[in-house]
Amino acid sequence: MLPDTVRPGRLRRRLTIAFVLVAGVSAGVLAGGSYLLLRQARHDASLHAAAADARYQLVLAGQFLPLTEQRRAELLTSFEGSGRHVVLVAGDAWPSHPAYAPPLGDQLRATVAAGQLGYERAGLSRLLVVGGRIPGSTVELYVITDEGDLAAGLDQLRNALAAGWAMVVLLAAAVGHTLARRTLEPVGRASRAARAITEGLLATRLPVHGRDEFSAWAASFNEMAEALEAKIAALHRAQERERRFTADVAHELRTPVTALVAAASLLRDHLDQLPADARRAGELLVTDVVRLRRLVEDLMEISRLDAGQVAVADADVDAPALLHAILAARGWRDRVDVDGDPVRLRTDPRRLERVLGNLIANAVQHGDGEIRAHVTRRHGRVVFEVDDQGPGIPLEHLPRLFDRFHKVDPARSGGGSGLGLAIAQENARLLGGRLTVHSAPGLGTRFRLDLPDAPDAEIGSAAAHSSPRSPGGAR
Repeated sequence: MLPDTVRPGRLRRRLTIAFVLVAGVSAGVLAGGSYLLLRQARHDASLHAAAADARYQLVLAGQFLPLTEQRRAELLTSFEGSGRHVVLVAGDAWPSHPAYAPPLGDQLRATVAAGQLGYERAGLSRLLVVGGRIPGSTVELYVITDEGDLAAGLDQLRNALAAGWAMVVLLAAAVGHTLARRTLEPVGRASRAARAITEGLLATRLPVHGRDEFSAWAASFNEMAEALEAKIAALHRAQERERRFTADVAHELRTPVTALVAAASLLRDHLDQLPADARRAGELLVTDVVRLRRLVEDLMEISRLDAGQVAVADADVDAPALLHAILAARGWRDRVDVDGDPVRLRTDPRRLERVLGNLIANAVQHGDGEIRAHVTRRHGRVVFEVDDQGPGIPLEHLPRLFDRFHKVDPARSGGGSGLGLAIAQENARLLGGRLTVHSAPGLGTRFRLDLPDAPDAEIGSAAAHSSPRSPGGAR
């Protein structure tokens, strides 16, 4: 049963961040635009009201002309008494209240001097200054309007919009995270289901709810899983049939081949007594019977490996001595050089001899030039290497080199059965080792057997009783 939770991942974070960015930018643009439009409208309304009041005050100020010192004082006192703050400019500047005497900008003074109504806002003091010339004179009157309340209201609006924007961002993050989690949850389930199928749980299926895209995806995934399960089951049955066929053929052939071998041995002993034209046919018959006997022996061994009817018997092994013994027994001393370290290890000598014998036989039969068998100890492992200087193996054949009955050149008439490397690989696995090959056309071939330096009873026992994998073939 697959868990319902999905671990946070980069895609979920990216979707959440994208959702937050879209919502945050949209809300920020809307809030900022609304604030700017409202501030401009409030400033324009305040300016229009101040300009209308300034025109009226300029008309009232005309009653104090001609402007003497006494009249100037009366004018300033009158404006201040009515709650309005002004600055009177007649050569010098006289404010009605010292706290409301902002500096007058040059552009404002120039506009007023030209006979027009001008205005400016005095920076941080939040004062709106609207000025003009008193009709019938050159005296300038500037009416000061305190926009502190307006600025405070705009500040409150700005703070409220900022708080609202922050809430929108937080809400967008929560909603985006929830939507991303729910959206990607089917993806997580599909990922875990695919991983379960990879691990061999072929009965894994995804739940199908509704008719949305994910449901269609889950249904397609389930169909694929069912087809894959059926295909693997069919391949397994075919493999079992192949193994039973191999075992049955080897068993049925063993008795007649034994009789043929005995008859061929007798015929070989009397080849010299046969006529010349029959002697060649007899030699071919003896050779083919020997090949047939080796094929049956290989089939029997493959059958035992498939059935798990093999055991590993560990013993102390002198690796260089074993290599020399293999060469002596098969007459290859003149073809193969042995070098390396005086290595001893504990393993099954019979199965190790089988692996090395097949590797060296493969090099002798298909290699060329100097053939070398090397043994050394590396990083707590014992490594055997068999090198030849033959034509090498084409790259497209390397993945299938350890397949059963696979040959690089099927047209060859050599005595190989295509099972030598298959048997070598399976025996190497039983010993807890690994068999690899490195080759390139024109550069020769190197087979490498990597074995544990210390006995590993658990590996040997598990290998001897487990169902073996599909072994490989020979060149």
